[in-house]
Amino acid sequence: MSHSRGRLYVISGPSGTGKGTICKEILKDIGNEFSVSMTTREPREGELHGREYFFVSHEEFTENISKNNFLEYATVFDNYYGTPKDIVLKKLDKGRNVILDIDVQGGLQVREAMPEAVLIFLLPPSLAELRRRLENRGTETPEKIEKRLSKAVDEIKFIGEYDYMVINNDLETAVDNVRSIMKAEASRIPEKVLPIIRQYEQEQKGE
Repeated sequence: MSHSRGRLYVISGPSGTGKGTICKEILKDIGNEFSVSMTTREPREGELHGREYFFVSHEEFTENISKNNFLEYATVFDNYYGTPKDIVLKKLDKGRNVILDIDVQGGLQVREAMPEAVLIFLLPPSLAELRRRLENRGTETPEKIEKRLSKAVDEIKFIGEYDYMVINNDLETAVDNVRSIMKAEASRIPEKVLPIIRQYEQEQKGE
């Protein structure tokens, strides 16, 4: 049998829920690839085109917008960031799963562009634990931590737009739960098969 098409997995959640760490673990599995974003910002020291980002000009980025070649994009500090649709589709067509670590608003854009995408929302065990994790980073002021917590509450309001939720109380368990979701999705009956099944059922009933 020829390989089946891969699936696009969107992993979102508030800052401090462990998105990056969980994605790194999932990407160790054969058949999973990370979605590399396109940006107009300049590469930093050590960054390579096609590895961290696809570094392009503003003109090339806006041309991709006009061609509707982004699953999602946004402007951050005068620079564009986006997920190129054509590159993702090529990987999916080769039977590779594509993992996209993105914020909630970006995830909703992807859902609109590709309804078949699987959206997974990561949650902290509690807001108190999320605060503790942010404080333990030691990289942000109390004011910034409060802003992140406020944003987290706003993001969690959209959890109903996602397909699955995973609570990251224990990293190993959370990773196992994400893997279980992916295994279940790999066994999902494709939508294009369902009309055939319905037709067969109608024929059996003599309709």
